[in-house]
Amino acid sequence: MSYDAAIAKAWEQLSSSAQAKILSVRFFDDEYAVDVEKGRVISLSCNAPAKDWTAILVLHYLIQKLKFLPEVTGEWISFKEVAGGESYYPAFRKRAIDPVIRKYGKNPQGLYACLERLPGRKLEQADAAVRLEVFENVPAIVELWKGDEEFGPDANILFDRSIGMIFCTEDVAVLGGYIAKQP
Repeated sequence: MSYDAAIAKAWEQLSSSAQAKILSVRFFDDEYAVDVEKGRVISLSCNAPAKDWTAILVLHYLIQKLKFLPEVTGEWISFKEVAGGESYYPAFRKRAIDPVIRKYGKNPQGLYACLERLPGRKLEQADAAVRLEVFENVPAIVELWKGDEEFGPDANILFDRSIGMIFCTEDVAVLGGYIAKQP
């Protein structure tokens, strides 16, 4: 499905369930205004339309939030454990995990700098880890391990088990790539 078709379908679903004409949603460190009547998602930090893949994530999140947003379970899963994630994992690793390793593999502690601008907190696990608040009630954990003589550096992105009740597998993959670009 192209972005245009996905966006059109999301607007149709949102229009049928939204009570307000303008909705607001926080996505990482930005606030987005969602104009249901005009079919626009605007980043308030730069007063510009959201990119298509960002708009899709924001719209899908809002659609689910208006229906029912599950509570955070506190049970962390890898992308492989998301429905259909195992078969798509090589692409997810290339899109989300490998960029984190390239950026912080030699200096895992550098990951903590992202907390200066992103909502989240430092965790005491792996060699470095942060819990990021992606959307309200949608946390993610980025973990890093520095390499040694035997193994190279490694990383992982974990999601609360409730992620599968909010987003489809493709959305989770896009979200992983977005997370990789943030820190």
